[in-house]
Amino acid sequence: MAAGSSAPAVSTAAPAVSLNDVQVSFRLADDTTYTAVQRATLDVADGEFVAIVGPTGCGKSTLLNVAAGLIAPSNGTATIFGAPLAGLNRQAGYLFQADALFPWKTAAENVAIGLEIAGTPKAQARERATTWLGRVGIGGFGNRYPHMLSGGQRKRVGLVQVLIRDPKILLMDEPFGPLDAQTRQIMGNLLLDLWSADRKAVLFVTHDLEEAIALSDRVVIMSAGPAARIIGNWTVPLARPRDIGEVKLERAFHELHREIWEALKDEVMKGYQQTGGG
Repeated sequence: MAAGSSAPAVSTAAPAVSLNDVQVSFRLADDTTYTAVQRATLDVADGEFVAIVGPTGCGKSTLLNVAAGLIAPSNGTATIFGAPLAGLNRQAGYLFQADALFPWKTAAENVAIGLEIAGTPKAQARERATTWLGRVGIGGFGNRYPHMLSGGQRKRVGLVQVLIRDPKILLMDEPFGPLDAQTRQIMGNLLLDLWSADRKAVLFVTHDLEEAIALSDRVVIMSAGPAARIIGNWTVPLARPRDIGEVKLERAFHELHREIWEALKDEVMKGYQQTGGG
């Protein structure tokens, strides 16, 4: 399927996230300017799962941070459900690659703290936290501290930390990157199961093209930086619901992977060379 040849059905509703002609530049210590992202335009519809793939240092996380309101674009605009984004995006939940768990709090306490800060009584917050931990298969681990949990279990706690607050948008930055291949697949299927319940808008950053295709409705690719641009946009023609292990066996998956990789591989090599092979 050629880039941009098959777009999702047009919705009359405002996109959950809309980045229009976004440029992000930073002032460096030597008083020069570094442009990380240039003229990036991307819409994510309400309920749509969009993955961004590109070489190291191409600005994937920078775009995610613009959508989160953590970085203001130097030029261009960011809107959330049609409203200009000013400051933090209060309608989004952000799942980082690194764990964001307090080591001195139990799993249940880590999950409940977001509700407590928002004013939910402690007992009610803890009850909801326990219910959510059960939904992701670790209901019996609520009284354990982070160092007592496996990497996959900590990721489940982190995912629940975000979802329990019921954000309308999920922003995910390489959330399963540190995990082994089997655990990544398990976590991917868990994410799809949870997402299918209410179809939040998702913007998912990953280096893994297979993961991007298996999870998403649409795959967006970026050029190597600096001044990285969006250079491709593919709709994923795979039926839902999906099992990641099974969908990777489908012919359509391999055809799409081959087509996207043809457009991406030169950019990956450029990024590899620019970072010294690191």
